[in-house]
Amino acid sequence: MPLLMNREVFITCAVTGSGGTQDKSPHVPRSPQQIADSAIAAAQAGAAVVHCHVREPDSGAPSRKLEYYREVTEIIRTSKTDVVLNLTAGMGGDMVFGGAEEPLPLVDGTDMLGATARVAHVVECLPEVCTLDCGTMNFAEADYVMTNTPGMLQAMGRMMTNLGVKPEIEAFDTGHLWYAKQLVADGIIEPDALVQLCMGVPWGAPDDLNTFMAMVNNVPENWTFSAFSLGRNQMAFVAASILAGGNVRVGLEDNLMLERGVLAENYQLVEKARDIIEGMGARVIGPQEVREKLNLTKRTPKG
Repeated sequence: MPLLMNREVFITCAVTGSGGTQDKSPHVPRSPQQIADSAIAAAQAGAAVVHCHVREPDSGAPSRKLEYYREVTEIIRTSKTDVVLNLTAGMGGDMVFGGAEEPLPLVDGTDMLGATARVAHVVECLPEVCTLDCGTMNFAEADYVMTNTPGMLQAMGRMMTNLGVKPEIEAFDTGHLWYAKQLVADGIIEPDALVQLCMGVPWGAPDDLNTFMAMVNNVPENWTFSAFSLGRNQMAFVAASILAGGNVRVGLEDNLMLERGVLAENYQLVEKARDIIEGMGARVIGPQEVREKLNLTKRTPKG
């Protein structure tokens, strides 16, 4: 695939994530109000899409509670700031084994749900986009496996499509893209798919440029892609993704620092990404343009 820079770029802000970052920065939002406020500020700074997890307000631990998702959704939708809402559907596929000598039974931290339970908040909130982690992989922790079987992905993908919610395929390696293409071929996901290339997440695809371009070259031409990397490489991948023809993701889910020794807020990371995009001669597009590009329907608050 020839290198073709994207000149009409949208920014996704990954607001809080589900990792153990809540005690590493005071800016990681915990409560639904904090998460929604941070998402709105990111949108005002130029993010067309906000990607949201929810957390327990007191501890900051990751949560799946419907009432938290409802509150985040309603605050964002009733605000005066327009933005495309993207909710995670990645939780509920966590397996933590008991160790090298006694892997079974599974231990604390395991959170395995059926397909219907994993998308219950999507049914309830009807975001315009929700994520679909398109494969199983080892994560950095020694005995933790993110588990997404083909059968699970088929079931969740069908539910999302039937709801009119666009899946954002989360691809952590080339095999995940391979299976995502099969989901499209099987009619489970619409042909104009949306994919997020997740680079540098241990132990998925490393974030060197050769691997990144291998991922890009496996994205079909009629798909829309975005990409990110973690930590200090977050902003480098803003530039890399634009040069490769893609869009960008920044936010506290992936990186806590604005610069060395300076903790970031979400809106500051969006502003920094926007400066890079515009400095490269591209234009940052807004939420309505993203809806038109991705064939999304704007959702309204429940009356």
